[in-house]
Amino acid sequence: MQMIDTIRTLTNFIGGAWRPSVSGHFEDVPNPATGAVIACVPFSTGDEVDAAVQAAAHAYPAWRDRPVVERARVMFSYRELLERHFEELATIVTKENGKTIDDARGEVRRGIEVVEFACGMPTLMMGSVLEDVSRGIDSEFTRYPLGVVAGICPFNFPVMIPLWMMPIAIAAGNTFVLKPSERTPQGGARLAELLHDAGLPAGVINVVNGGKDVVDGLLEHADVKAVSFVGSQPVAAYVYKTAAAHGKRVQALGGAKNHIIVMPDADMDKTVAGIMSSAFGAAGERCLAGSVVLAVGDVADELVNRLVAAANDVIVGDGLDSATAMGPVIRPSHRERIEGYVEKGKQEGARVLCGGSRPGGGGYFLKPTIFDGVTPEMTIAKEEIFGPVLGVIRTKTLDDAIAIANRSRFGNASSIFTRSGPAARQYRRQIEAGMIGINVGVAAPMAFFPFSGWKNSFYGDLHATGRDGVEFYTEKKVITSRWA
Repeated sequence: MQMIDTIRTLTNFIGGAWRPSVSGHFEDVPNPATGAVIACVPFSTGDEVDAAVQAAAHAYPAWRDRPVVERARVMFSYRELLERHFEELATIVTKENGKTIDDARGEVRRGIEVVEFACGMPTLMMGSVLEDVSRGIDSEFTRYPLGVVAGICPFNFPVMIPLWMMPIAIAAGNTFVLKPSERTPQGGARLAELLHDAGLPAGVINVVNGGKDVVDGLLEHADVKAVSFVGSQPVAAYVYKTAAAHGKRVQALGGAKNHIIVMPDADMDKTVAGIMSSAFGAAGERCLAGSVVLAVGDVADELVNRLVAAANDVIVGDGLDSATAMGPVIRPSHRERIEGYVEKGKQEGARVLCGGSRPGGGGYFLKPTIFDGVTPEMTIAKEEIFGPVLGVIRTKTLDDAIAIANRSRFGNASSIFTRSGPAARQYRRQIEAGMIGINVGVAAPMAFFPFSGWKNSFYGDLHATGRDGVEFYTEKKVITSRWA
């Protein structure tokens, strides 16, 4: 594979070989920090989707029958390749997504942690047995892979999200078809190439580039048994309904509106640092971004003043520059969408304390933006902006703050900053979110726990990563036996 310093036309990886697309429809992939085109991505045809699925279906029986310890050894080899190519992968992320190189390195590291989890598949695939469930009768259950499974990935974590899916699914004995985001396709392609190099037989991993037509092809294909998706809430709902209607197992991770509660007794230095990282890391383009601060009692004035001072000090620029603290957003159209929310916030009566405009220079940049005087009814308090915009709502009590957060139709993540054990305990019991942080700004679970969104942040019943991921990519047989 060519390095991404030159413009290259991406190809599909089908049956162990890179194949140029025959679609004739290509779109540019720009570097968001400069606008310069770094690749062209094909929008593949239905026949190309079918070819990838058929290659995976052909490879499945032999891969399923490979002993699980041998499949795990491939994951150990894959981990070593990922470590060897760590900086290359992080650079790919920064160049096609825009996030800072430190954020990109963190993304690659969190992805590798899932591979390490998948290396334990011989234990994770274990079933159980009970002798003498009745006289002379024994029962046991065993796990089996599903078959061909597909992953549909977003632009904001082009390396981490495929690694949430592929290692667990493949180590469990499935074969895989990956559809990377058409906005950030190179990370997924490189991951698949390294996975093949780690020792996978041809057809176990396949990559098909494209947009909605490719997604629909995977959702509707009779040989695809399960679909994993990460993206916006409307598309997550569509993927869930469409794939389920075609008899598939689905996990669809959608949008978020994450609330951060700050109590009067919070450690202010750590709180400000945690909120800044949560709200403006990755330019706010992540489903764990804290986008609403609920300031309880008399903490609000000091908190707001310190957040504004910190935001004004943020250096916005190219993520490859070590001085940069926040990179660009993904596309000019997305920047305009975020700016529309900023204007809506002003129109509805919130006050912009900083940001809300573009810095000088090229690229798709926005300054970190903080609103005060936000109320729960405002659009910027309810809808997912997916950008570097933070709203502050002032509340009197912890009860009020929890009630406001729980009104959201989303339930992905939430955090509280406090020194009070009773306040933290009340919060963790009453908040309606699947991932919560206590004095932690970004409540991202480790790979051996599920990424556990609630409400409209998730469609399905088995979440990504952890034992939920193993459950999702396997099914059980229960054997009851009696021998005379």
